[in-house]
Amino acid sequence: MKLFYAPGACSIGIHVLLEEIGRPYETERVDFMAGAQLKPLFADLNPKRKVPVLVRDDGSTLTEFPAIAYYLARTSPAAGLLPDDVEAAARAFELMEYAVSTVHMQGFQRIFRPRNFTPHEVDYDAVKARGREIFFGGLSLIDERLGDTPYAVGDTPSIADAALFYVSFWGRDRLHEALPPRVDALYTRMKARPAVQRVMQREGFA
Repeated sequence: MKLFYAPGACSIGIHVLLEEIGRPYETERVDFMAGAQLKPLFADLNPKRKVPVLVRDDGSTLTEFPAIAYYLARTSPAAGLLPDDVEAAARAFELMEYAVSTVHMQGFQRIFRPRNFTPHEVDYDAVKARGREIFFGGLSLIDERLGDTPYAVGDTPSIADAALFYVSFWGRDRLHEALPPRVDALYTRMKARPAVQRVMQREGFA
């Protein structure tokens, strides 16, 4: 397998899952600052021009965070990334989807790419402000949904924890804001994991 990633992007969550699984894989950095995602070498691989992209052993590609996370969890069941219990699995998907589709795509995107939401530069500050409301409001809602288990839906990390990790990383380490208490505790716990520490070092954040 080969993961195409951009340092600190949402692909960092998939990078963590690959490390947790422990199967051999390769990585290739996509330099967004240089516009590599727009060039044919990458755009032909993923016309959506975004990461993560997973090239599987048969040469086929898989895109979108939830799809890749589900694939990795199901093809490496020993890692325990998707609970066997139906309720716990459903809750893992619920948290993952909300982190990706709302906290990330509706909140963080407005903060860092306001031009995607308005053609008028004069409106950028308002768009960013709304993004912060969605982003941190979403983290607060997640905080209310987290229970007393060490990880999102149990005693071990799941696909939900990978998604919550990357949006928490953005909140605390990129926006330099305090996280809600349960979210912060989960983020701290994830950062202490050897798999996460290896990824942070490889992506240049340790």
